Amino acid sequence: MTHHTVWSVLGAGLLALVCVGPTAAQAESELGVRPLHREFSAALASLPPQTQLLLKSESIERFLTALDGHPPDWPTVYGQGHHGPGHDERLFALNRERDAGRVGKDALHWMIAFVWLGELSRFDQEAGGFHVALGPKFTRTGWGDVRFKHEDLPATLIALAGGETTDLRIRQQQGERIEIEVLMAGRLIEEESLVYDFSHEAEGQGLIMPVVRIEALAFVLAEGADQRP
Repeated sequence: MTHHTVWSVLGAGLLALVCVGPTAAQAESELGVRPLHREFSAALASLPPQTQLLLKSESIERFLTALDGHPPDWPTVYGQGHHGPGHDERLFALNRERDAGRVGKDALHWMIAFVWLGELSRFDQEAGGFHVALGPKFTRTGWGDVRFKHEDLPATLIALAGGETTDLRIRQQQGERIEIEVLMAGRLIEEESLVYDFSHEAEGQGLIMPVVRIEALAFVLAEGADQRP
Protein backbone atom coordinates (compact mmCIF):
# COMPACT_ATOMS: atom_id res chain seq x y z
CA MET A 1 0.00 0.00 0.00
CA THR A 2 1.49 3.38 -0.99
CA HIS A 3 1.81 6.32 1.38
CA HIS A 4 -0.81 8.13 -0.73
CA THR A 5 -3.24 5.25 -0.26
CA VAL A 6 -2.59 5.10 3.50
CA TRP A 7 -3.31 8.79 3.94
CA SER A 8 -6.42 8.47 1.76
CA VAL A 9 -7.75 5.67 3.99
CA LEU A 10 -6.93 7.55 7.20
CA GLY A 11 -8.50 10.71 5.82
CA ALA A 12 -11.70 8.86 4.94
CA GLY A 13 -11.82 7.36 8.42
CA LEU A 14 -11.40 10.74 10.10
CA LEU A 15 -14.06 12.21 7.85
CA ALA A 16 -16.45 9.41 8.85
CA LEU A 17 -15.79 10.08 12.53
CA VAL A 18 -16.40 13.79 12.06
CA CYS A 19 -19.70 13.04 10.27
CA VAL A 20 -20.96 10.46 12.78
CA GLY A 21 -20.17 12.49 15.93
CA PRO A 22 -22.30 15.57 15.25
CA THR A 23 -25.15 13.42 13.90
CA ALA A 24 -25.46 11.49 17.18
CA ALA A 25 -25.22 14.68 19.21
CA GLN A 26 -27.79 16.36 17.00
CA ALA A 27 -30.21 13.44 17.39
CA GLU A 28 -29.93 13.64 21.18
CA SER A 29 -30.43 17.39 21.09
CA GLU A 30 -33.50 17.10 18.89
CA LEU A 31 -35.04 14.51 21.23
CA GLY A 32 -34.49 16.75 24.25
CA VAL A 33 -35.90 19.95 22.69
CA ARG A 34 -39.67 19.65 22.42
CA PRO A 35 -42.75 21.92 22.29
CA LEU A 36 -44.55 22.67 25.53
CA HIS A 37 -48.18 21.65 25.08
CA ARG A 38 -51.09 23.14 26.98
CA GLU A 39 -53.50 20.33 26.09
CA PHE A 40 -52.72 16.78 27.21
CA SER A 41 -54.33 15.42 24.03
CA ALA A 42 -51.80 17.35 21.92
CA ALA A 43 -48.91 15.88 23.90
CA LEU A 44 -50.28 12.35 23.41
CA ALA A 45 -50.75 12.93 19.69
CA SER A 46 -47.02 13.67 19.36
CA LEU A 47 -46.05 10.20 20.64
CA PRO A 48 -45.43 7.22 18.31
CA PRO A 49 -48.52 5.34 17.03
CA GLN A 50 -49.76 2.34 19.04
CA THR A 51 -48.19 3.64 22.25
CA GLN A 52 -49.56 1.94 25.38
CA LEU A 53 -50.31 4.62 27.99
CA LEU A 54 -49.17 3.61 31.48
CA LEU A 55 -50.41 6.69 33.30
CA LYS A 56 -52.67 5.18 35.95
CA SER A 57 -52.40 2.29 38.38
CA GLU A 58 -54.89 0.13 36.46
CA SER A 59 -52.99 0.26 33.15
CA ILE A 60 -49.67 -0.26 34.91
CA GLU A 61 -51.04 -3.34 36.68
CA ARG A 62 -52.26 -4.80 33.38
CA PHE A 63 -48.79 -4.24 31.91
CA LEU A 64 -47.09 -5.95 34.86
CA THR A 65 -49.54 -8.87 34.63
CA ALA A 66 -48.71 -9.29 30.93
CA LEU A 67 -45.03 -9.50 31.86
CA ASP A 68 -44.91 -11.38 35.15
CA GLY A 69 -48.36 -12.82 35.80
CA HIS A 70 -48.86 -11.91 39.46
CA PRO A 71 -47.32 -9.74 42.20
CA PRO A 72 -44.54 -11.22 44.34
CA ASP A 73 -45.08 -12.30 47.93
CA TRP A 74 -43.48 -9.17 49.35
CA PRO A 75 -43.75 -10.08 53.08
CA THR A 76 -41.94 -13.38 52.49
CA VAL A 77 -39.20 -11.74 50.44
CA TYR A 78 -38.81 -8.93 52.98
CA GLY A 79 -38.56 -11.23 55.99
CA GLN A 80 -37.16 -9.41 59.00
CA GLY A 81 -36.09 -6.35 57.05
CA HIS A 82 -33.27 -4.96 54.92
CA HIS A 83 -30.64 -6.26 57.31
CA GLY A 84 -32.40 -9.52 58.22
CA PRO A 85 -30.89 -12.91 57.39
CA GLY A 86 -31.31 -13.96 53.75
CA HIS A 87 -33.01 -10.72 52.66
CA ASP A 88 -30.60 -9.91 49.83
CA GLU A 89 -30.51 -13.51 48.64
CA ARG A 90 -34.32 -13.71 48.45
CA LEU A 91 -34.53 -10.42 46.56
CA PHE A 92 -31.84 -11.56 44.12
CA ALA A 93 -33.62 -14.88 43.60
CA LEU A 94 -36.93 -13.07 42.95
CA ASN A 95 -35.36 -10.89 40.25
CA ARG A 96 -33.59 -13.85 38.63
CA GLU A 97 -36.76 -15.97 38.61
CA ARG A 98 -38.88 -13.15 37.18
CA ASP A 99 -36.28 -12.34 34.50
CA ALA A 100 -36.28 -15.96 33.32
CA GLY A 101 -40.08 -16.16 33.23
CA ARG A 102 -40.35 -12.94 31.22
CA VAL A 103 -38.30 -14.14 28.24
CA GLY A 104 -40.28 -14.09 25.01
CA LYS A 105 -43.24 -12.09 26.36
CA ASP A 106 -44.83 -9.76 23.80
CA ALA A 107 -45.10 -6.94 26.33
CA LEU A 108 -41.30 -6.64 26.35
CA HIS A 109 -41.57 -5.05 22.92
CA TRP A 110 -44.55 -2.76 23.48
CA MET A 111 -44.06 0.95 22.95
CA ILE A 112 -45.09 2.34 26.35
CA ALA A 113 -45.47 5.85 27.75
CA PHE A 114 -45.18 6.99 31.36
CA VAL A 115 -44.90 10.29 33.21
CA TRP A 116 -42.21 11.98 35.25
CA LEU A 117 -42.74 15.29 37.03
CA GLY A 118 -41.04 18.45 35.80
CA GLU A 119 -40.71 22.17 36.39
CA LEU A 120 -39.66 24.96 34.06
CA SER A 121 -36.25 26.25 35.07
CA ARG A 122 -34.17 29.09 33.62
CA PHE A 123 -34.91 30.46 30.19
CA ASP A 124 -32.25 29.72 27.55
CA GLN A 125 -31.98 32.66 25.15
CA GLU A 126 -29.99 30.72 22.58
CA ALA A 127 -32.36 27.74 22.50
CA GLY A 128 -35.45 29.93 22.81
CA GLY A 129 -36.96 27.73 25.54
CA PHE A 130 -36.99 26.77 29.20
CA HIS A 131 -34.67 24.22 30.76
CA VAL A 132 -36.66 21.44 32.43
CA ALA A 133 -35.91 20.18 35.94
CA LEU A 134 -37.01 16.56 36.26
CA GLY A 135 -38.02 14.20 39.05
CA PRO A 136 -39.55 10.70 39.25
CA LYS A 137 -43.21 9.93 39.85
CA PHE A 138 -44.22 7.04 42.11
CA THR A 139 -47.52 5.27 41.46
CA ARG A 140 -49.10 3.07 44.14
CA THR A 141 -50.48 -0.15 42.62
CA GLY A 142 -51.66 -3.54 43.80
CA TRP A 143 -48.18 -4.81 42.92
CA GLY A 144 -46.35 -2.23 45.03
CA ASP A 145 -45.00 1.22 44.24
CA VAL A 146 -43.95 1.64 40.60
CA ARG A 147 -41.27 4.07 39.47
CA PHE A 148 -40.20 4.02 35.84
CA LYS A 149 -36.51 4.42 35.08
CA HIS A 150 -35.32 6.04 31.87
CA GLU A 151 -32.27 5.22 29.77
CA ASP A 152 -30.79 7.26 26.90
CA LEU A 153 -32.55 10.43 28.02
CA PRO A 154 -30.76 13.58 26.78
CA ALA A 155 -28.79 15.37 29.50
CA THR A 156 -30.48 18.67 28.66
CA LEU A 157 -34.23 19.07 28.21
CA ILE A 158 -35.65 22.25 26.68
CA ALA A 159 -39.35 23.14 26.53
CA LEU A 160 -40.35 25.50 23.70
CA ALA A 161 -43.40 27.53 24.78
CA GLY A 162 -43.94 29.49 21.56
CA GLY A 163 -46.44 32.30 21.97
CA GLU A 164 -46.78 31.65 25.71
CA THR A 165 -43.10 32.28 26.41
CA THR A 166 -43.50 35.88 27.56
CA ASP A 167 -46.39 35.07 29.89
CA LEU A 168 -44.54 32.13 31.44
CA ARG A 169 -41.40 34.20 31.98
CA ILE A 170 -43.43 36.90 33.73
CA ARG A 171 -45.05 34.28 35.97
CA GLN A 172 -41.60 32.94 36.84
CA GLN A 173 -40.30 36.42 37.64
CA GLN A 174 -43.23 36.85 40.01
CA GLY A 175 -42.05 33.77 41.90
CA GLU A 176 -44.50 31.23 40.50
CA ARG A 177 -43.36 27.65 39.96
CA ILE A 178 -44.44 26.42 36.53
CA GLU A 179 -44.99 22.68 36.88
CA ILE A 180 -45.17 20.39 33.88
CA GLU A 181 -45.47 16.70 33.18
CA VAL A 182 -42.91 14.95 31.01
CA LEU A 183 -44.30 12.12 28.91
CA MET A 184 -41.62 9.59 27.98
CA ALA A 185 -42.15 6.82 25.44
CA GLY A 186 -39.96 3.84 24.64
CA ARG A 187 -39.48 0.10 25.05
CA LEU A 188 -38.19 -1.96 27.93
CA ILE A 189 -34.51 -2.88 27.91
CA GLU A 190 -34.86 -6.66 27.74
CA GLU A 191 -31.85 -7.64 29.85
CA GLU A 192 -33.00 -5.45 32.76
CA SER A 193 -36.67 -4.91 31.96
CA LEU A 194 -38.10 -4.91 35.51
CA VAL A 195 -36.19 -4.46 38.77
CA TYR A 196 -37.82 -5.58 42.02
CA ASP A 197 -36.67 -3.84 45.20
CA PHE A 198 -37.97 -2.33 48.41
CA SER A 199 -38.79 1.29 49.12
CA HIS A 200 -36.35 3.25 51.28
CA GLU A 201 -39.19 5.50 52.39
CA ALA A 202 -41.73 2.97 53.71
CA GLU A 203 -40.70 -0.13 55.65
CA GLY A 204 -41.44 -3.32 53.73
CA GLN A 205 -43.10 -1.53 50.79
CA GLY A 206 -42.35 -3.29 47.51
CA LEU A 207 -40.94 -1.23 44.65
CA ILE A 208 -40.94 -2.14 40.94
CA MET A 209 -38.83 -0.25 38.43
CA PRO A 210 -39.45 -0.83 34.70
CA VAL A 211 -36.32 0.22 32.78
CA VAL A 212 -37.18 1.96 29.50
CA ARG A 213 -34.99 3.13 26.62
CA ILE A 214 -36.48 6.49 25.65
CA GLU A 215 -37.44 7.10 22.02
CA ALA A 216 -39.85 10.04 22.29
CA LEU A 217 -40.70 12.88 24.69
CA ALA A 218 -43.57 15.31 25.16
CA PHE A 219 -43.98 18.21 27.58
CA VAL A 220 -47.36 19.38 28.87
CA LEU A 221 -48.29 22.04 31.40
CA ALA A 222 -49.47 20.43 34.64
CA GLU A 223 -52.56 22.64 34.54
CA GLY A 224 -53.53 20.88 31.31
CA ALA A 225 -52.72 17.39 32.54
CA ASP A 226 -56.13 17.06 34.23
CA GLN A 227 -57.52 16.21 30.79
CA ARG A 228 -55.53 12.98 30.59
CA PRO A 229 -57.47 9.85 29.53
